[in-house]
Amino acid sequence: MLNSMTGFASGKGTDGHYSWTWELRAVNGKGLDLRLRVPDWIEGLEAALRAKLGKALDRGNVSVGLRVTQEDGASAATLDIPFLDQVLNAMSEIETRAMDKGLSLAPANAADVLALRGVFDTSSDETQDTSALSKALLADFEMVLAAFKDMRSNEGAALEVVLNERVEQIEGLVGQAAHAAEQRKPEIQEHFRSALVRVMDNADGIDETRVAQELATLAVKADVTEEIDRLRAHVKAARDLISGGSPVGRKLDFLSQEFNREANTLCSKAQNAALTSIGLELKTVIDQMREQVQNVE
Repeated sequence: MLNSMTGFASGKGTDGHYSWTWELRAVNGKGLDLRLRVPDWIEGLEAALRAKLGKALDRGNVSVGLRVTQEDGASAATLDIPFLDQVLNAMSEIETRAMDKGLSLAPANAADVLALRGVFDTSSDETQDTSALSKALLADFEMVLAAFKDMRSNEGAALEVVLNERVEQIEGLVGQAAHAAEQRKPEIQEHFRSALVRVMDNADGIDETRVAQELATLAVKADVTEEIDRLRAHVKAARDLISGGSPVGRKLDFLSQEFNREANTLCSKAQNAALTSIGLELKTVIDQMREQVQNVE
């Protein structure tokens, strides 16, 4: 089954004192471009997410957003008692030595002591062991990723229907082109005969063999058999790729270019209103197919 490169999924989860929100979205891209916005204080999370996405996806500009919040009181502030004792002993020693030297120091209050680094410990996210949180987040992300892939798969199924319709249209137009080319044969032959008569009537002593060679070259240039054969081969290749499922976006894009190349050549060789009209319609359908191919993973 084909997959679309576009998709979106979101999710919410909780674990202990933490809660979070995921957002996963993607648009078309030539390759796989991952852009992650996740908290850097959760050790190893971004690398693990990149690994998961790299295994699950092949193409697309993919953005992942994660917002983690912590409940009030989840991280309690505590006094470092041993360190506080060291600070108070040092303050007492300083005051004693100052008095011995006849110096009077301004009295310190509790706020002054608390302001000293290390006395009041507010355990922050950056200093906590986040391995358990990372594990919970990665497990929750699996469900978000599954929903994301389901959306891409559903869009891919719709793309498959459209692409098969375009291929069927192309096949029908190629059949019409083959019929029109067969119908124009008498016209082309008469055109060459008339050209040969004009040349022979107005060129005494001309090399008839050379004239025949030039006319043969013109006949080859007007022959669209090879273009029609290649277009039919491309139709078969397109059906095989579509039925084979993703990732085939790059191959389908290249094949669309080959379709267009043959249609251009068909138009340039047409020399016939009916065949030219078919060629132009063929180009239109091929362009429509290629627009859809840009969405295929």
